[in-house]
Amino acid sequence: MLEERESKEPAMNPFQKNESKETLFSPVSTEEMLPGPPSPPKKSTPKLFGSSYPLSIAFIVVNEFCERFSYYGMKAVLTLYFLYFLHWNEDTSTSVYHAFSSLCYFTPILGAAIADSWLGKFKTIIYLSLVYVLGHVFKSLGAIPILGGKMLHTILSLVGLSLIALGTGGIKPCVAAFGGDQFEEEHAEARTRYFSVFYLSINAGSLISTFITPMLRGDVKCFGEDCYALAFGIPGLLMVLALVVFAMGSKMYRKPPPEGNIVAQVTKCIWFAICNRFRNRSEDIPKRQHWLDWAAEKYPKHLIMDVKALTRILFLYIPLPMFWALLDQQGSRWTLQANKMDGDLGFFVLQPDQMQVLNPFLVLVFIPLFDLVIYRLISKCGVNFSSLRKMAVGMILACLAFAVAALVEIKINGMIHPQPASQEIFLQVLNLADGEIEVTVQGNRNNPLLVESISSFQNTTHYSKLRLETKSQDLHFHLKYNNLSVHNEYSVEEKNCYQLVVHENGESLSSMLVKDTGIKPANGMTAIRFINTLHKDMNISLDANAPLSVGKDYGVSEYRTVQRGKYPAVHCETEDNVFSLNLGQLDFGTTYLFVITNITNRGLQAWKAEDIPANKLSIAWQLPQYVLVTAAEVMFSVTGLEFSYSQAPSSMKSVLQAAWLLTVAVGNIIVLIVAQFSGLVQWAEFVLFSCLLLVVCLIFSVMGYYYVPLKSEGIHEATEKQIPHIQGNMINLETKNTRL
Repeated sequence: MLEERESKEPAMNPFQKNESKETLFSPVSTEEMLPGPPSPPKKSTPKLFGSSYPLSIAFIVVNEFCERFSYYGMKAVLTLYFLYFLHWNEDTSTSVYHAFSSLCYFTPILGAAIADSWLGKFKTIIYLSLVYVLGHVFKSLGAIPILGGKMLHTILSLVGLSLIALGTGGIKPCVAAFGGDQFEEEHAEARTRYFSVFYLSINAGSLISTFITPMLRGDVKCFGEDCYALAFGIPGLLMVLALVVFAMGSKMYRKPPPEGNIVAQVTKCIWFAICNRFRNRSEDIPKRQHWLDWAAEKYPKHLIMDVKALTRILFLYIPLPMFWALLDQQGSRWTLQANKMDGDLGFFVLQPDQMQVLNPFLVLVFIPLFDLVIYRLISKCGVNFSSLRKMAVGMILACLAFAVAALVEIKINGMIHPQPASQEIFLQVLNLADGEIEVTVQGNRNNPLLVESISSFQNTTHYSKLRLETKSQDLHFHLKYNNLSVHNEYSVEEKNCYQLVVHENGESLSSMLVKDTGIKPANGMTAIRFINTLHKDMNISLDANAPLSVGKDYGVSEYRTVQRGKYPAVHCETEDNVFSLNLGQLDFGTTYLFVITNITNRGLQAWKAEDIPANKLSIAWQLPQYVLVTAAEVMFSVTGLEFSYSQAPSSMKSVLQAAWLLTVAVGNIIVLIVAQFSGLVQWAEFVLFSCLLLVVCLIFSVMGYYYVPLKSEGIHEATEKQIPHIQGNMINLETKNTRL
């Protein structure tokens, strides 16, 4: 059974949750590293409003708020930037998004090594923040349409994202620990409260930025389209502010010198043990109890014992990346799904990338709810809800969240316009004459396929299904209008949608058969085309792309795909006139036909007809999957960190943090691989991830069943009984228990 262990380690901070991947403890901690030269005497620092808080803490907390605003604000609009600005497909957009996320969780190892072994935490934060700002500059420049072409935009974006990943990942392990360094030992309780405020600032920055930057992107127009430059530029300015605020407190900070990297020490110890065992594989050499005992020739015994305890926990980490593979798709696949849904809530139009704001908001609600209500009720029922059980239940909730996402995706696909089958066509009649017309369609044998009366400018969204005798066939159209009778013949091909446009031609009646797109625009976009009834050619400017040309005398334009929104004044030009047309609101996934007319008493107007209706599935249907996945995150991530922290020796907690970050990085790589090579439709991909995590959950449960938790007093028992071995300049590696 999975048993709950009693821990004397401090409990996880509830405000930490939204950054659970970034953890409450850090690879950079002066209490966990190998001791170096004696530190200079600590100077007394000014306090904040007479409290035990150092004044320097205010600069660090504000810095963290601005930096998290910068990171999450930029990341919120990243997927749609790839999709609509760089015009990548959904799979490529998803892959690059998760490659960037993965890199952000690999680089903390580099940042910790630089801070511990070379520059120290303060200089590392300053220098890598400059890299961070430079990345935002490149990213913002790559979102300016008039600056170069697509190739330049792509290069600037990828360079910018690489620098941002280095910056945010490099300072990630430094900032929280640097704040802890500002407290004297007698103020350990105030330091604990500081981490509450610190992680509250993280959640506040994430919550606000995830709501604001999609509005800057979608509600503000620049260069004739969504303003990605502004959506990236504002987070960049916040990062500049974060750097300035942090630098302002320079003279107030306590700056411990670098004292060596315990992550590097553990890696070297493990590598030496493996190599030494390989060199001594002869049967004549006595075997040792544990493979890590082969490091005893070079490393102290208590370090080896701590690494042994560490490897027991790292073994449980093996299945964890699959959970992150699901959790981190909120900003990619789930945003793309929201992009195909109706964001109009009646009182507010929600941008598809704004749905991500539910995660940090629900985190702040769920952590106290679970800690103060749900877990206590389960405990009163006599159920042993151990840490490993909580993590397993978190995995199951994530499986359910993706099952719900698959059902929503199937529902979206079910609203797609039907397609004609083999030896079938769909036909729609558009009457642009002044009065009612009667249309009769006959086949080769003069058998009537369709008889219909159409009013003038009648707006209809339905297509009539006509059955063909062969794959390609000539159809006969008989039109009656007042006292006129007109006969036309058109050739059609199976599996296509057509529109018969009928209009007056002097005293006669003319018609033309136009092929329709027949399918909904992808990714929640809107497709439009125009019929020009004027006697002059026309150019219509819908966005920053080339104008759409429409021929005179009932010329029909090509389809143009635009984003959903209001188009109150679309610029139009003829050879002797410039004017604007009000196209009104263009909804998600709709195909529109606009007929440009010049009625004497009304002037130039655009009559609008829906060929294919709008997406009607509300974006609110994503709420259940967000509730499930956030509950999963609270149960899995917070509990997992707390369990790992309580099971690891004090000297190994920073190594454990590095391993935790690596599981997040590997999880994003899994998404990248599936997106590029699975070839599945979206709902099937959601089902695949759900099933994979369910299998991983079963494996994790078996591993946890055989895991024997250590009591907190037993973790350090062996270490406390040892006498440190000093040889030359080697100093005892035993470290104090962290008070974080």
